[in-house]
Amino acid sequence: MTTMSNRYQSDSGRKRPTMKNVADLAGVGIKTVSRVVNDEPGVSEATRQRVMRATEQLQYQLDITAGSLKRSGRKTQSIGLLLPSVSNPFSGEIHRAMEDALAVRGIAVFAASLDDDPDRERKLISAFLGRRVDGLVLTTIAKSQAYMIPEHSRDLPLVFVDREPAGIEADAVVTDNEIGAAKAAAHLIQHGHTRLAYLGDRTDIQTAGRRRTGFLDGVGKAGISTSGVAVRENLHDEETAFRAAHELLTSENPPTAVFSSQNLVTFGAMRALRALGLHHKVALIGFDDFTLADMMDPGITVIAQHPERIGKLAAERILARIDGDESPAQTYVIPTELIQRGSGEIRPQADAGK
Repeated sequence: MTTMSNRYQSDSGRKRPTMKNVADLAGVGIKTVSRVVNDEPGVSEATRQRVMRATEQLQYQLDITAGSLKRSGRKTQSIGLLLPSVSNPFSGEIHRAMEDALAVRGIAVFAASLDDDPDRERKLISAFLGRRVDGLVLTTIAKSQAYMIPEHSRDLPLVFVDREPAGIEADAVVTDNEIGAAKAAAHLIQHGHTRLAYLGDRTDIQTAGRRRTGFLDGVGKAGISTSGVAVRENLHDEETAFRAAHELLTSENPPTAVFSSQNLVTFGAMRALRALGLHHKVALIGFDDFTLADMMDPGITVIAQHPERIGKLAAERILARIDGDESPAQTYVIPTELIQRGSGEIRPQADAGK
């Protein structure tokens, strides 16, 4: 097997490696590298593997915009935005707020959904890099984002939203998840509830873990044993939340109050309560506001995040970094707000689960 030289590793520095660098390292011509990275035929498997090893060693990304950039002599005027799901109302509001804030600079926002899949996260980030976006604003699911250090070290501006990064220093704009969840616990307890249920998202999602911690801390601070809280987690959509809530509400010792940790989980809990005729008997507080929450019967009490503020601030930070701001990375925390609408103010009833 041919051993490749390391002569390009030390001088990669802050410069983006070129196709010629890959060709030199792999010992082939530029046309051969082009065929490999564009997945064209006419290259032996051994040569293809050698070229791929060189691209990985140099962290080379195919630049599909290089020709147009040379002709225009400017940046791409684009930002990559990676969110859990653009169909989720919370993500959608962040997206729109960023579009509005960046439009005044003529910057387009290209958005994609990672579906909370680490492999998809890395592939989408690679796709954004191939399009030479001027910066990335992203929500991540991988345990560490250290794999992005080579790009960040080449002055690619990064701003994280909703979840703080791990393994890399960059600006982040997040919600006060623990404080917000603790507010929900305190509110339910103030209305007389001691039989509580927590419906949570996937345990590998950073925000879900913090909301669980905040809620249980709030319960404990009120002098109520947290071991008595019915906890159901890994509920990532409305259907799994519906089944979990239905099972709890029809159990031998059902909760008199439910806290749901994100809006899709709230929708499932709402369905279960209505299906069992308990929507006026069992209290419900959801984390995340949503359209028409005030039109429900009863209106849904929520711990409201402010995705429009998150998106606006993220846009401001990515613009500042693009414009040369070299101040230390900082985490910006957007406060939550308890909005009382009726469902969270229901007091415990003796027959709540009957």
